[in-house]
Amino acid sequence: MNIFLRELRANLKSLLIWGGIVLLFTVIGFGKFSAYAGNPELLTILEDLPPALMAAFNFSAFNLTTVTGFYGAMFTYFALILSIAAAMWGSDIISKEERDKTVEFSLTLPVTRGRLVTAKALAALINCIGLLLMTWAFVLIQVAKYQPDSQFYSFMSLTMLALFLLQMIFLAIGILLGCALKQYKRAGSVAVSLLLGTYFISIISGLDENLEFLKYFSPFTYFNPSAILHESKLDLLFVGLSVGIIAVALLGAYMTYAKRDLYI
Repeated sequence: MNIFLRELRANLKSLLIWGGIVLLFTVIGFGKFSAYAGNPELLTILEDLPPALMAAFNFSAFNLTTVTGFYGAMFTYFALILSIAAAMWGSDIISKEERDKTVEFSLTLPVTRGRLVTAKALAALINCIGLLLMTWAFVLIQVAKYQPDSQFYSFMSLTMLALFLLQMIFLAIGILLGCALKQYKRAGSVAVSLLLGTYFISIISGLDENLEFLKYFSPFTYFNPSAILHESKLDLLFVGLSVGIIAVALLGAYMTYAKRDLYI
C-alpha cells in the first residue's frame, strides 16, 4: 500500500500536466467547431485535401457541422494523447527506480518483485482512469452549449470505453518494456516510438485494400469511431484481441522482472 500511495503522489504532477494538455486541446478543438456548427459551406475548404488524408483523419467519415461528427473526428487525437500518456507512465513507473538509483531501497522492502510491479501498475492505472475521466468531463463541458442529442451521449460513452482499452494496451506494453529492457533509459522512448509506429500503420492500412491486413497490427484501427457511431457497439473481435495483448504484456512483465538483473 505504501508503494502504491507513494507512486500516486509522485505522479500527481504528471497527471495534472496531461490533464492540462487534454483541456487545452479540447478547448481549441471545440473552439474551431463553433465556426463549422450550422455552417456547411465551410466544408468546401476540405475538398482540396487529398482523399487519403481525408480518410486518415476521419474527415470524410463524419459531418463536421454536427457536434457528434466533430467529436468523432477528434477521437483519433484523444486516442493519441491518452495512449502516449499511458505508455510513458507504464514504462517510467518501473524503470525510474533504476534511473533514480532507488531500486536498492525498493528491494529491501518486505515485498516481492511481483508485488512491487503490481503496486506500481495499479498506481499507473489510477492515473489513466483519472485522465480519462478528465477528458470525459472536459468534452461534456465544451459540448453542453450545443445541446447534443442522446445519440451523442451514447456514442461518447462507447468511445470512452474504446479509449480506456487503448490506454490499457499501451500501459501494459509500457510496463513490459520497463520491466524487460536492460537499457532502462530507453524504455520510455521505445514505448512512444512503438506507439507512433502502430499509429502510422493504422494510416497505411486505410490507404489500400491490399494493406487492410495491417489493421490487426495497430490498436488504433481496433476501434474505428465511424463504425462505433453507425453500429453503436465495439467490435468484439478487437475487444478480445485488446484483452489478449494486455494479458500477454503483463504476464511478460512479471516474468521478465522477476528474473532480470537490476542496476543498483
